[in-house]
Amino acid sequence: MSRPAIRVVLADDERMVRTALRAILSAEPGLEVVGEAATGAEAVSVVRELRPDVVLMDVRMPEIDGIRATEQILATLDEPPRVVVVTTFENDSYVYDALRAGAAGFLLKRADADALVQAVRLVARTDSLLFPSAVRSLAAEHARRAARPPAWVSRLTGRESEVLRHMAGGLTNAEIARRMEVGPATVKSHVAAVLAKTGTRDRTQAVIAAYEAGFLNVG
Repeated sequence: MSRPAIRVVLADDERMVRTALRAILSAEPGLEVVGEAATGAEAVSVVRELRPDVVLMDVRMPEIDGIRATEQILATLDEPPRVVVVTTFENDSYVYDALRAGAAGFLLKRADADALVQAVRLVARTDSLLFPSAVRSLAAEHARRAARPPAWVSRLTGRESEVLRHMAGGLTNAEIARRMEVGPATVKSHVAAVLAKTGTRDRTQAVIAAYEAGFLNVG
């Protein structure tokens, strides 16, 4: 039995960008572009109506930007989509703020078609961190380092700390299980504990929190 198509919404104020993204994604098996939005406010409305699996979100849009749109989408839907922010500049502080707000990752507008398709499939179907080295670079540039480590750092167990470091390296639960020689269910439990203790909703937010706490080295 084949998997249902990954449903995608495109949010960008430039029609030509949306047209190009639609052409690339629609040509791929298992991907379906179900809607478009030209402003941040429209993106929130379209996503609430269509309930896609993935949103490609420009960070700079009229009315409300991609950061606020991401926050509203994640805060108001019980099962929100995965949001990938799309940007022109790799070290854009807007992108970092979007990751802190809950975006699953980011993609450069100059990325080739293969990278675009890979990113959509990855965030929709796996538990891996999208482009972990790029997230690390962003953290090195923009992380709001805490004056002292937050309380959650000392509450992590040794295994949870190890899992968090592997998450930052982009490993999936299955890869972490093999690396740590434990079962996938055990890793899933450790990941859930890490998210609960860091007060984050997903792997990307947890890794960002770890960089800002000084738990992970950005140097």
